[in-house]
Amino acid sequence: MSDITTPAFSHPDANRLERLAGWFNQHWLGVFAILYGIFVGLPFLAPLVMHFGWDLLGRGIYFFYSFFCHQLPERSFFLFGGQPMYSLSQVQAAWGSGNNPLILRQFIGNSQMGWKVAWSDRMVSMYTSVLLFGLLWQPFRKRVKPLPWWGFVLLLLPMAIDGTTHLISDLSGIEQGFRQSNLWLVELTHNIFPQSFYAGNALGSFNSWMRLISGLLFGLAVVWFSFPYLEAWFREGSDDADLNAVSAGPALDSDWK
Repeated sequence: MSDITTPAFSHPDANRLERLAGWFNQHWLGVFAILYGIFVGLPFLAPLVMHFGWDLLGRGIYFFYSFFCHQLPERSFFLFGGQPMYSLSQVQAAWGSGNNPLILRQFIGNSQMGWKVAWSDRMVSMYTSVLLFGLLWQPFRKRVKPLPWWGFVLLLLPMAIDGTTHLISDLSGIEQGFRQSNLWLVELTHNIFPQSFYAGNALGSFNSWMRLISGLLFGLAVVWFSFPYLEAWFREGSDDADLNAVSAGPALDSDWK
């Protein structure tokens, strides 16, 4: 009885899949940077296409990213306008809305104020910092040890505290709670900073700084903790693929004879 063997025509397909897997294992960071970079960049494309009058594309981007972010305009950056950020009162004056976040988030801007980036300042800091630290990690990857779990938790703690206190504060109404005035911080610092630092969400305020800094720490934590393990995992997969290719080479050659 003759041996049952795999048809010869399947071997080139298997080789191509192994080569593709090996290539991906070696270039996973580049693939990540391209795909994730597109994801990170599209929210900035929304105000650009709105500025040039391509409303359908712009509104489609806003709609897609609304599933990832609250998109409250008083906590978002604006492009092609007079200011990088606007206060709640300025948004209300332009939008004619109250404090309902479901209504406020629908304001994307206008030709005078510019157009909103498709996610908030916190999300901009979070998502772009993952890409930034991922690219910075690449040249130092052989010298950087993985972040221990307690370091990961420690770096995420500022965002957890800031986000939770914002959530509790917003239960009193948008910009009606204790995070609007930050009187606790006024007392803690003996009011040494200008009022614009303590109150509101404008760029340069305490609330704005905390969202940006905690977002940066989030990106650092994600990259420092996970990327060394991902690199080791993909390197192991690449080594296994190379070993399989070497061991299978003579057998494959004999099948073609």
